[in-house]
Amino acid sequence: MKMRFGKILSIAAAGLLLAGSAHAETKIGLIDLRKVFDNYYKTKQADSNLKDEASDLEKQRLEMVEDFKKGEAEWKKLLDKANDQAIVATERANSKQAAEAKLLELKNMEQAVSQFERSSRAKLGEKQRRKRDAILQEIRDVVNAKSKVAGYTMVLDSAAGSINDTPVILFNNGENDMTEIVLNQLNASAPPLSKVEPKPVATPEKK
Repeated sequence: MKMRFGKILSIAAAGLLLAGSAHAETKIGLIDLRKVFDNYYKTKQADSNLKDEASDLEKQRLEMVEDFKKGEAEWKKLLDKANDQAIVATERANSKQAAEAKLLELKNMEQAVSQFERSSRAKLGEKQRRKRDAILQEIRDVVNAKSKVAGYTMVLDSAAGSINDTPVILFNNGENDMTEIVLNQLNASAPPLSKVEPKPVATPEKK
C-alpha cells in the first residue's frame, strides 16, 4: 500500500511539473552545497576556533582529573593509617575521620568532573550548531541573490542524498551550476591569511 501511494504521488508530482511547464519555463540551478560549505573560509575559521576551545576545555578537564587522582592517593594513605595497628588508637581515629572527609570530597570532585564534561560537550555542540546555521544562512542569501539575477525558478543541491543514502540528482550536464560562482563571492572577503584564490568560472560558448 505504501509503494502504491508513493507511486501515485510521484505521478501526480510529474503531472504538475509538466502542467506548469506549459505555462512558464522552469529554469533550474544547481549547487554543491557541501563543497561550498566546506570551502567557505568562515567554516574553516569556525572549525579552528572550536578546536582551540575544545583543547582548552580538555586541558581544564585533565587538571580536574589530576587533582582527583592526587586526592585519591591522599585518601588511600589516610585509610592505610587508620588501619595501621602500630599507631595509637586516637591517631587511627583521626585518620579514619580524615579519610571519610576526603572520600566525600572525592565524590564531589567526581561529580564536578562529570558535570564539566557534560556542560563542555553541550557548550561546544550549541556553538557549532549556531555557527553552522549562520554560515548556511549566508550561503543561502548569496544563492538567493544570484538565482534572482539568473532567473532560476529553483536551485537544487547536487550533493544532497536521499533517505537511502543514494544521490537525489542522478544526472546533470553541468549547466546552471552555481557552485564556483557562489564560493568565489563568499571567499572574496576572506582575510589575507585565509584568502582563497577565485576559480575561473566556465562561460558557455557563443554559437
